[in-house]
Amino acid sequence: MTTALPLLLDAALCALILGAALATVAGRGVFRAVVFFITYGLALSIAWVRLGAVDVALAEAAIGAGLTGVLLLAAHGRLRRLRAAGDPGTGAAAWPAALAGAGLTGALIWAWFALPLPEDPGPALAGAMPHAGVGNPVTAVLLNFRAWDTLLESIVLLAALLGVWMLTRRQDWHAPPGLAQHTASGGVMAGFGRVLPPIGLMVGVWLVWAGAEGTGGAFQGGTVLAGVALLVFMAGLPPPPRISAPGLRLALVAGPAVFLMAGLAGAVLAGGFLTVPPALAKPVIVTIEVALALSIAVTLALMVIGPPEGEASHGQR
Repeated sequence: MTTALPLLLDAALCALILGAALATVAGRGVFRAVVFFITYGLALSIAWVRLGAVDVALAEAAIGAGLTGVLLLAAHGRLRRLRAAGDPGTGAAAWPAALAGAGLTGALIWAWFALPLPEDPGPALAGAMPHAGVGNPVTAVLLNFRAWDTLLESIVLLAALLGVWMLTRRQDWHAPPGLAQHTASGGVMAGFGRVLPPIGLMVGVWLVWAGAEGTGGAFQGGTVLAGVALLVFMAGLPPPPRISAPGLRLALVAGPAVFLMAGLAGAVLAGGFLTVPPALAKPVIVTIEVALALSIAVTLALMVIGPPEGEASHGQR
């Protein structure tokens, strides 16, 4: 019975993941689909914990289920407001999007069976870890052995935010992002906005610092910090800064800029772009992690808030 219990729990978890995924893509109603998507992400994070990938589980829970779920709910609310205002929407694009999604799914299924199985990276990673500068193998892979991928991910994240800001009207480009938040001074949201941010700030900073040797990292810590910023903004304490603020733009580019400077320094001093000498690996990686966490936090928070909604929505700021 003791041996069978973990198998039963794993089977139930797999059934929950498949059921939530099916309800997300085949259920009726956008709001219901978003709720099931969040459920799917949370169940998937538990599955990653069962597989021993705690770093991936943290990223999935914070980004895949947390901020992505909030982003989808915000998009759903924005679409409802547009339709209420008389916008016909984009219903004609539903079938092309469904066909494109089905084609992508088919391509992934084909790749699963057609491509050869990858070699076990365990021995190579174990041999390289003494020169990585950090004890966490996930951080070593992301910021040392495959730093190109992480650098491009940080740039893509910034490009996604710029795409969101391109929806801004020209006259609102220097306005604060999103809608103005009106919160009762003695309400629940205002109370959460005062009590939870210090705790979230400590957790986010700890995740970034601990990522060098254990579970954590820039993406996990940055996502927690983004959640803290969103809570403060939704509580109206204080309102979001204007998107033209120099400090805000500096925070957005800090991560990719520090990453690029480290790569160029490696090209000059170590003979290769993004090459880090083993003696300097840990301080360089920690510096990049801190800068990336700042940029990730600011970018994700602003992406969820969305573009400015017009001068009228910011009249009371």
